[in-house]
Formats: sequence, structure tokens, C-alpha cells
Amino acid sequence: MLAATVRVTRDLDTAEEAVQDAYVQALQTWTRDGVPANPGAWLTTVARRRALNLLRRIRTLEAKLPLLVEPAGTEGPEADPDPETAVIPDDRLRLIFTCCHPALSRQAQVALTLRLVCGVATPDVAHAFLVSEPTMAARITRAKKKIAAAGIPYEMPAAGALPERLDAVLTVVYLLYTAGHTARTGDELVRGGLTGRALDLARLLHRLMPAEPETAGLLALLLVHQARQATRTDPAGALVRLADQDRAAWDREPIAEADRLLTAALRAGPPARFVLQAAIAALHAQAPTYEETDWPQILTLYDELLRIWPSPVVALNRAVALSMVEGPEAALDAVEALERDDRLAGYSYLPSTKADLLHRLGRDAEAAGAYRAALALTDNAAEREFLEQRLAVEPG
Repeated sequence: MLAATVRVTRDLDTAEEAVQDAYVQALQTWTRDGVPANPGAWLTTVARRRALNLLRRIRTLEAKLPLLVEPAGTEGPEADPDPETAVIPDDRLRLIFTCCHPALSRQAQVALTLRLVCGVATPDVAHAFLVSEPTMAARITRAKKKIAAAGIPYEMPAAGALPERLDAVLTVVYLLYTAGHTARTGDELVRGGLTGRALDLARLLHRLMPAEPETAGLLALLLVHQARQATRTDPAGALVRLADQDRAAWDREPIAEADRLLTAALRAGPPARFVLQAAIAALHAQAPTYEETDWPQILTLYDELLRIWPSPVVALNRAVALSMVEGPEAALDAVEALERDDRLAGYSYLPSTKADLLHRLGRDAEAAGAYRAALALTDNAAEREFLEQRLAVEPG
């Protein structure tokens, strides 16, 4: 809805205001008259109509205040790109490329787009960036102000500008999937709406830029994750660890599709961030059991991933692979080193990983303390239940 409205306004703030007004009108009208047959179309129509009214008011103001003129080179706000000839034939993807404007820093591009275009809540965006909610809210506000102050028009980039914005767009889609793959809060582990939307966008991206290995890598990565989504919880909604999942129930069709994509991407040259992650996911998918996973190769891939993407989350995931290759003692040293990284101070997977390693070393009392630390950082009900069950079997 926001994507359709911003095509009218070419201004995110105005479009957001129009969309919010549409929701308010829906609350009033639907309570009185009932929900329409197509609520989405109804909301979009009302938002676009509201946007046009807002623009008329703005034009009137501009006519009366000659000092406030529209920036030179800006197209008419009602111009609507022809879907048949547009460089990006999809509203959602077009708006993501538009918002990943090079005038902003990479983090600002991704955060602003996740919040405004993808509808990810600010606390969830903050969680993805390992920063506090106030910090992220301030970062998004600064990005919007910078765009407004610089008079940057929200225009679809030309075809030649797409590669420059691609890495930020890939990151947006990846983090959108991540936000749905393991919900930060709530009763359910997965938010299927977010994961499904991200997978659709990844397919569109690959269709748009099929020669780019990273678009293939991202799509392959999401396909493998999606293939085992149904086995990540039991019928009661309880979390099931990768080691305990029913591999016979994994959907082999998307895994095969991911393998084809990954093979082509690896032939294109040295693998980058998403191709490496897809390769790790594919090795998990190919293993007949958790224990028979090719852990040495996974550890090698994590080493390379950490070299080109030195993220503390990657380092933590590498520690798990290290524990399977060299044992929990070596991995515990790596995890304890990460405890000195402030970025992971609120990241529940750090103490839960440490707890698992301590449990494997027979240091149960310390493991219990680490599980309690992880519980204090988790607001998702499925994860909390899992951690409480683990804590219950620890003597400490």
C-alpha cells in the first residue's frame, strides 16, 4: 500500500501520512458498514485519494508562497511509471531500490527501508543491527531529515544505477526474512508473512538481475531455510533444534532449486556474502544427520565469510561449527572472547550458545546460569519455553 501511494506522492512522509489516514478511515467505516470484500484494495484506494488531496493542498501552499518551489528536475507527482516498460516491474521492489539512495549511509539505507517500506517494527530493526531501540529510532529520523533537507526526490533509479544499490537491497530482503524466520517477540517462532514476502522479493531480484551471483546466493539461502521451516516447531508450536529436526520432512524441491542456483553462482567467481551463507545452508541440507554434517567444510566457509563480513553474529555461528570440529572447549574460548563485544550485550544467542557448550563440557551449574542469562534476553514464547526446558534438566 505504501509503495502504491509513494508512486503518487514521490515523498515518503506524505505517503506515510496518507496510509495512516486510510487506516483511521477504515476503523470508522468498517465498524459502521462492515469489512469490504477486498480490504487491501480499499485501503490502497483511500490512501492514494488522500495522497492526492494532500498534494493539492501542498500545491496551493506553493502557489501562495513563491519561495517554496518544487526542486528543479522533479517530475510531476502523479506520474505513474508504465509497468510494462519500467526498469523494475514491481512496486515493492521499485520502492526498495528507491529508498536505498546513495546519499545515505549503507546502514541508514537499510534501516529506513526496513522500517518504512517493509513495515518491520523499529525494535525489530534495532535487533537486526544489534543496537538499542532509541538509537535506531534516532538513526531512522536522521535519515528522513537528510533526504528532506537535501531535496532528494523519490525516483526510481535508472538501470545503470541498480548495481550500486544492489548490496543494500539484498541486505534489506535478507533482514526482512530474518525478522520473520525467528520472531523477536510473540507466541510463534515464525512470522510466515514476512518470510513469504522476503522470498517473493528475492525471486524478483534474481529475475531482474540473473547474472549477479549474489541475487542467486540470496535466493538459494532463503529457499533452503524455507524448505525446513515446517520442521522447526512441533505440532504444539515448540521449538525443535536443527539437530532434532525430521530431515525426511524437509521440502526437497526448493533445496534442489537452491543447489542449481548455488552451482551457477559458484562458477561465476569468488563467492561473496550471500553465496557463502547459501553454501553453508546447503551443506546442512545435504547432511543425512546432524552429526554427519560436513563440519570441517562449514568451518572453512565461516572462516571465509568472517574474513569478508566481520560480523560478531557470524563469529558466534562459526563458534558452533568450531565446537563440532575441535570440541566445545575450543569453541567456549571463542564465545567468551565475543562476550567482550558490546554489540552482543543484548543478543540472547550468545549466552544460549555458551550454555550449550558448558553443558557438553559437564559444567552444568555454569550452563544453568548461562541459560538464565539467555532467558532474560528473550521475549519470544517458543524460545522461552525451549530455554526453560533446557534449564530444567541442568542440576544447577
